[in-house]
Amino acid sequence: MRLLLTACATTALAVAGPLTATAADQGPQGPVGGVLLTAKPTVIADGAAPPAVQASAYVVADLDTGQVLAAKAPHAKLRPASTLKTLTALVLLPRLKKTDPVIGSDADAGIIGSKVGVYPGLHYTVDLLFQGMFLASGNDAVHALCAHDQGGIPATIERMNAKAKEIGALDTHVTDPTGLDADGQYSSAYDLALFAQAGLARQDFAKYASTKYTNFPNAGNKGTYQVANQNKLLFNYDGALGVKTGYTTLARNTFVGAARRNGHTLVVTMMNAPHGITEDASNLLTWTFTNYGKLKPVGTLVKEQAPPKTTTQGKPADKPASGTARPQRSRTVLSPGQAVQSLAFRVPVWAYAGPPVLLLGLFLRRPRTLRRRRH
Repeated sequence: MRLLLTACATTALAVAGPLTATAADQGPQGPVGGVLLTAKPTVIADGAAPPAVQASAYVVADLDTGQVLAAKAPHAKLRPASTLKTLTALVLLPRLKKTDPVIGSDADAGIIGSKVGVYPGLHYTVDLLFQGMFLASGNDAVHALCAHDQGGIPATIERMNAKAKEIGALDTHVTDPTGLDADGQYSSAYDLALFAQAGLARQDFAKYASTKYTNFPNAGNKGTYQVANQNKLLFNYDGALGVKTGYTTLARNTFVGAARRNGHTLVVTMMNAPHGITEDASNLLTWTFTNYGKLKPVGTLVKEQAPPKTTTQGKPADKPASGTARPQRSRTVLSPGQAVQSLAFRVPVWAYAGPPVLLLGLFLRRPRTLRRRRH
């Protein structure tokens, strides 16, 4: 009997396959961008000691090479405030025509938080609203742009979460495209660097991010008023490319800044800082430019994933191109306890019926004399 049960179990294992779990079952195999880039509040640098800053998390990276040169809690999930608008722009810029007219609404004007001054009934262009979003961090401009796009705010949120996943920003979850302190909304210093890298690769994004001044119409068509970029890095740091600032009560100061010097383009992202964030960002950038030759990468900015291939009907292709091997799913060996639990769900239903059927067969085939004795 023992031999019979052993044989049945062996058969079931052979049918079920190796006792493994995919990476998706077990979670990411280490932090995105490298094993050193954790969520722990530890400063990571190799080659020189970075200046002390007050932010709870930051990343300094080379946008050209993708190398992370210094970091502190880069994957800590924190509130992004208006730096999240970099992701909003990544979603909306390719979808909206810059010359399209947009009429301000009561909903635009009534939104809470920072505003550039979108008034009900006034005419704007998509281009001007993008300027209001980047320079003044106007939540009213964001609302008007999202409402102008197909599906409005809900569709924009859905697209933002999809875009974040597409570019490897797995620490990010969006519930409000303005960056306000909505429940369940968070990002990381690492993800903000990914948004900056993807954004500055676009000419329109780079132009808006580096614009210092623009003019917005007054209510009643009574002239215009000047709007200045809130990113002070543009005004006092040589080679600055701008990008985006943010602030809310819960997020405190957040920051995305970039600069180009000596043939290198660097980005610095900072989150949860009390004050003096522009000065701290400047110090980090200067330190990196000065020590660039000494520094060794402590991680990388992951590359954006290519969109899924589609068939002529617009549906995702279910087969790889000719001569291309289908990518293999990474596997992680299970512990003995996990193996037992996993086996229970992976063994085919018919395998469970095997032992009882075999035992019944043995009973029926026993000699008749044995069966008479029992009666």
